[in-house]
Amino acid sequence: MEGIIAIWQRDLKKFFRDRARLFGSFTMPILFLLIFGGGLSGTMETMMTGNFGEGSESFNYVEFIFPGIVAMTLLMTAIFSAMSVIEDKNFGYMKEILVSPISRVSIAIGKMLGAATVSTIQGVILFLLIPFLGLSYSIYSLLLVIPFMFLLGAALSGVGLLFASMIKSTQGFQLIVQILVMPMVFLSGALFPINNMPFWLDVIVKINPVTYGVDVMKKIMIDVDSLSATVRETMGLNLTVFGRQVTVFEEILFVFAFAILFVAIATVSFKRAHA
Repeated sequence: MEGIIAIWQRDLKKFFRDRARLFGSFTMPILFLLIFGGGLSGTMETMMTGNFGEGSESFNYVEFIFPGIVAMTLLMTAIFSAMSVIEDKNFGYMKEILVSPISRVSIAIGKMLGAATVSTIQGVILFLLIPFLGLSYSIYSLLLVIPFMFLLGAALSGVGLLFASMIKSTQGFQLIVQILVMPMVFLSGALFPINNMPFWLDVIVKINPVTYGVDVMKKIMIDVDSLSATVRETMGLNLTVFGRQVTVFEEILFVFAFAILFVAIATVSFKRAHA
């Protein structure tokens, strides 16, 4: 347990000391807010009001995508935090850990907790933009969503750890992860509805953990009940699997299982890479 805490604390210290990393992680989310929120909000809201009339006038597109932007921040931060594993290997720090009594499992869990904590902190910092965006999420919903943000960050960090255990260079890691991150964002419902997808894309959507993370965050943060049934359906707020609408509890359970599975796989891969 002490080894897990030590690795966790080390990653947190590195995060707070690296101001460039802190600033750079907000560039992409803010750009997406400006491009999609500022550029498409009027079009989306007009379309909703014109097509669905009564019950849709309260639809706010920026409010709809903000939880998705936060989820995107969690995704990028959690996965890229795993790059520290490669840096530690290159600088010899990893060898020092491996010859210590700390188990491989403890190393993986410590790294996962560090990435989850850092990503959650950066997601919460985005909440500071809420007043400037003219949004009005309740304090209760924001507090309620934070523990789930940590869980989602932990699950996504497992993906990063798996790749970091197999790749030897930071350049290769960045290339592979960039190819992985964008489809996970665009096929999650973070920025636009994911209804009526072709079958092969719909399969990817349903196995994408970010899909369930975004859906849970939207249902916690947005007053979905105030929207008409038609608007909820059109904007993909009624996520179904095998024709059955999934509950928030089932989505949380899926993300939790995904986190355990990928940390376990990353640990096995880690053991083989450093055997």
